[in-house]
Amino acid sequence: MHVTPVPDGGRVASEIGRVRGLRCCGRRGPRAVPTPAPTDQPRRRFPVSRYSTTVDPAARNSSQVLALELTGADKDVLDVGCASGDLARALRERGCRVSGVELDAAAAEEARPHLERLVVGDVATLDLAAELDGATFDVLVLGDVLEHLADPAAVLRRCLPLLRQDGDVVISVPNVAHGALRLALLQGRWRYTETGLLDGTHLRFFTRESLLRLVSEAGLEVVELWGTVMDPLGSEVEVDEGVLPDGVVDWVRRQEDTAVYQYVVRARRGSGDVVPPLQLAVAPPVVPPAEDPERSLAAQRQAAWDAERAALVAEVRELRHTVMTLRDQVVGAQAQAGTAEARAHRAEVRGREALEHAEALLASRSYRLGQLVMRPVARVVRGGGQ
Repeated sequence: MHVTPVPDGGRVASEIGRVRGLRCCGRRGPRAVPTPAPTDQPRRRFPVSRYSTTVDPAARNSSQVLALELTGADKDVLDVGCASGDLARALRERGCRVSGVELDAAAAEEARPHLERLVVGDVATLDLAAELDGATFDVLVLGDVLEHLADPAAVLRRCLPLLRQDGDVVISVPNVAHGALRLALLQGRWRYTETGLLDGTHLRFFTRESLLRLVSEAGLEVVELWGTVMDPLGSEVEVDEGVLPDGVVDWVRRQEDTAVYQYVVRARRGSGDVVPPLQLAVAPPVVPPAEDPERSLAAQRQAAWDAERAALVAEVRELRHTVMTLRDQVVGAQAQAGTAEARAHRAEVRGREALEHAEALLASRSYRLGQLVMRPVARVVRGGGQ
């Protein structure tokens, strides 16, 4: 074991086991991850300087700033996965005494000036109580660490003996249910990146529910629950909005926690069943209000009924028009038939009258007398013709 003194009168630091490069998680900085077997060593390494950040207390939409606020001032703090010491530096400015644990040797060297104690090694295998000589702390900070561990619950439980009886644990993890990942999955995408929600070194993924369950199973109760905010279309996750159906992005935005980029919790020993409400570091993106589902369904049904009714009314009107046309044609035909019938009736009457007149004439006495008078004349005429 190689022992090196820590500046500023701190205790010795132990460099144990293998150390490898880290990649950023959730825009927080490099974090401790389990050391892989040689066969699955990462293909890429990145310089620690790319992860260096400045903790600006005025920029509240940051897991580091929330961790700073939840830790408080004038506390003994153990920063597990302290990276290059950005948070430690800010905590010292608030009067805190900070010790750190870091896997990356280069990052640890950057953090060293801001720490009273420094342990360089893999938090998944270290005996922290022994390495820190039995020291205890007011606050344990595990900022963007648990998602890099194969067994985060075991590491969390092993850290708890270092926590004083009334102390706090501050944890931050990225939200795998963020809207960007939901939209990406709708497009069949799950692409690891160098940093962010899908940091290539992530071994575990957390939603609000699974994070709260992890904390509870460790014997802790959540006192405060916070979330940093990022719009689903504003993260590093690749989303092609243009290929999504209309309304899908706004629908995703309306779902619970889809704007939460990271969760930050403050917990302490206890078994309370009441979980505090989620508080957001900044106001979430403004999304047009959605219609009530029941009202929307009723509106859809009403619209369908109105459309069907309109179609039926139009059909009835067409049928009425057709019936009226046919009736007019029938009336016209009936009128024509009536006229013809009247004419026929009048002709029949006239014919009958003429026949009756003729019959009456034939039957009359004057007709018979005329016949008698005219017969000799007829004979003379016929005879003269001979």
